[in-house]
Amino acid sequence: MPLKSVAKRPIPPLDMNLLVTLDVLLSEGSVVGAAQRLNLSAPAMSRQLSRIRHLLGDPVLVRAGRGLVPTPRAEALRDRLRGLVAEAEALVRGNDELDLSRLERTFVIRANDGFVGTFGAALASLAAQHAPQVQLRFAHQDNEDVEALREGQIDVDVGVIGTMGPEIRLQALFHDRFIGVVRSGHPLAESVTPESFASFPHVSVSRRGRFTGPIDEALAAHGLARGVTIAVANFADALAIVRASDHVVAVPDRLTEPARAGLHGFELPVKTDALAISLAWHPRFDADPAHWWLRGMVREACARAVKR
Repeated sequence: MPLKSVAKRPIPPLDMNLLVTLDVLLSEGSVVGAAQRLNLSAPAMSRQLSRIRHLLGDPVLVRAGRGLVPTPRAEALRDRLRGLVAEAEALVRGNDELDLSRLERTFVIRANDGFVGTFGAALASLAAQHAPQVQLRFAHQDNEDVEALREGQIDVDVGVIGTMGPEIRLQALFHDRFIGVVRSGHPLAESVTPESFASFPHVSVSRRGRFTGPIDEALAAHGLARGVTIAVANFADALAIVRASDHVVAVPDRLTEPARAGLHGFELPVKTDALAISLAWHPRFDADPAHWWLRGMVREACARAVKR
């Protein structure tokens, strides 16, 4: 018996506005949030979502608890759609050519003192070489709030970045690892065991002032506990304390290499997870040629250092 042909679903005429709306819906994960970004009412956004569902023949976003999650089809479209919309925005904006020699702009990079000390000079050199009128301002990582990115208070965030929401773009730069650091001549400079490591006073580096972390969990697996007597907010302060005392500090290897001159670094006697150092930015800057150049410059500076 011959197989019956399956009739193809008629595709409605394409409306580019629906693609822009879908991009915002996938970024926000919320009809209300997307409506606010596009300056539409919630009912109007719901009607747009209905049209998108009809266009794609797919629910696109479905209820999950109190929120909405994308369907597999919508998830598969996310990156291609973002690129298409960004290209359309760049086309409309007309900034096909970026003259870096004439670019006058101040970029704000949120990063910890370890990143600035390790990569700040390389970034300054690259900026001076390609865009001499650009200024770079480094902001402290007091918080990891997404609002600063969303509102344009900072251009990029660099570091070990936690969950900042589905709208934020995130790209891994390199991976780092914790090492122990003590002063020259410290007993741990000769040999290190979990027991000897735990027997000395420790310094914790934490923006939130925490005295415990992954190292304590690793020591607990050996039935050990260390005494963390001081908590500081940055690596420079921690290393200054270590230089003049018997305290021990655990710091990221690559992020603190220049600042550890004259100190002794060693492999931790317990296993800890690698640290993913990432670059985060808001999608509002995806198609901005100057911002695209900034992100590329950060990647280049990190890549050069990692290859050394």
